[in-house]
Amino acid sequence: MADLTTRLGELTLKNPVMTASGTFGYGFEYHKYYDISRLGAVVVKGIRMTPSHGNPTPRVAEVTGGMLNAIGLQGPGVEKFLHGDEYLPFLRRVGATVIVNIWGTSIAEYGEVAARLDAESAGIAALEINISCPNVKAGGVAFGTDPKLAAEVVSTVRRATGLPLITKLSPNVSNIGEFARAVEAAGSDMISLINTITAMAIDIETRRPKIANRTGGFSGPALKPIAVRMVYEAARAVKVPVIGMGGICTGEDAVEFLLAGASAVAVGTANFVDPHAPLAVIDGINGYLDRHGYRSVSEIVGALEV
Repeated sequence: MADLTTRLGELTLKNPVMTASGTFGYGFEYHKYYDISRLGAVVVKGIRMTPSHGNPTPRVAEVTGGMLNAIGLQGPGVEKFLHGDEYLPFLRRVGATVIVNIWGTSIAEYGEVAARLDAESAGIAALEINISCPNVKAGGVAFGTDPKLAAEVVSTVRRATGLPLITKLSPNVSNIGEFARAVEAAGSDMISLINTITAMAIDIETRRPKIANRTGGFSGPALKPIAVRMVYEAARAVKVPVIGMGGICTGEDAVEFLLAGASAVAVGTANFVDPHAPLAVIDGINGYLDRHGYRSVSEIVGALEV
């Protein structure tokens, strides 16, 4: 069996498969199905300083090739995440590798959340800076579609913490390489992409949008070719590790991202279809490496022949 150990700068994972923020709750929801410490990392739902109730319902709709959602970054706030028994204390107990996705409605709030998590960082492997959610009225994608603002968010968080930083980029831009370079220069240790694409679905019988927010984030298998292309472009633009996501359902899907230049991958929408999807992806990567005689997953990172 090949070595799946994955090194992302200073961060070492037992395998390259993690969960995409917003699709795996805070881990305890899935732990009843299997030991979540088997995953490379659990990336939890977005955390800000105060609790967030998210958007009005309906917030999710199934569409051709995937899912539309406008949850709106519902979350318990940083204090409950740090001390609530079903959040970080639970993740510590089960030995999960934890990456905390953070967000704010202002640049200052991003820094405040990072500093608070840094102060009680036991059990936190890294922070993922969410500057790409399209489903909140303030913050989110507003910072991720302006390279100067994106860099300012990252530099603010960088000053607030010594934890490894991942910046999650938006696909809703014309030049992903420009944004990747901007956040790398501002101090991001890694880049993750892609977040969802802004989309809309209409119920033709009621003549109303299928979700209350009108528009939402589109994710799922139909997103994969776009995500692979953007990961390829981002990986060629920067020297820091890239984490790829978008429509990954199988090990073969994950291998595409790895060949395109991703050092690790994240499983998202597939978690809603099959709670065991990340484990199947790990097995699929293993099977590919064995079939082709590779001894380590690192051998196929960026190995696309062009």
